[in-house]
This record gives sequence, C-alpha cells and structure tokens, in this order.
Amino acid sequence: MNEEVRAALDAIENPTRRADAIRLNEIMQSASGFQPKLWGKIISYGSYDYTYASGRSGTSLATGFAPQKTKLSLYIMPGYADFAPLLARLGKHKTGKACLYINKLADINEAVLQEIIKAGLQNLATRWPITPT
Repeated sequence: MNEEVRAALDAIENPTRRADAIRLNEIMQSASGFQPKLWGKIISYGSYDYTYASGRSGTSLATGFAPQKTKLSLYIMPGYADFAPLLARLGKHKTGKACLYINKLADINEAVLQEIIKAGLQNLATRWPITPT
C-alpha cells in the first residue's frame, strides 16, 4: 500500500470506522487484484477510460470506497442494476446509482461483498478495458 493511502486510512478519527476501512481496503484489494490509490478522497482500485456516444470522454476509477464519518460509501461502476440477488444476501445496506452505503462491516456478509465487487468489475470490463492503478 502506498504512503498516501496509508495516511488516509490512519487519519480516520473514529477507531471503528478506521478498522472497517483498513479491512475494506484488504477486501477491495483481494476482490479486484489491484493496489489502492487515492482518487480525491476515494480509495480506488483500477481505472478505465471511457468515451460516450456524445463524444464526452474521461477516466474514472473502476471501484473504490470512501470512509465517511457515518458510513462507508463503496463505488461499483457502472452500478447495481443487475445485482439484486447478491444485494439480497449482503446484509444491512443502502444503494444509490453507483454507490453502496454500509454503516459498518459487521452489518454485512464480507464474502457477498467480495462477490459484488468482482461482479461490478466484470460488468464494467464488458464496456471498457480496466487498467491497474
């Protein structure tokens, strides 16, 4: 893990949130096969370049998470539309368009979370090539 990511994890004030973020980093590395990198305030794993039909293009993180004060926000690109069976087995969570919100890791099944991360990366790879960070 690079020093920038280590410093971001160490800077989390709440000890439970810090421990969850450190564990989540391990889960994300294992599920993605990528080393973490800071993407703004998000700890990211892999990236992809995209170009939409409109011509708009850019680079985005492939997956990652942000340890917030009250929750962990996980980013699964391009979203959770096809993941209802996995989400039903995950445990206590909420979702946004491409975000999965977890209060604490104790609320969820970590093995299912790994499945979701892998499924998100596989889904993304059908649209855009993913590169390691």
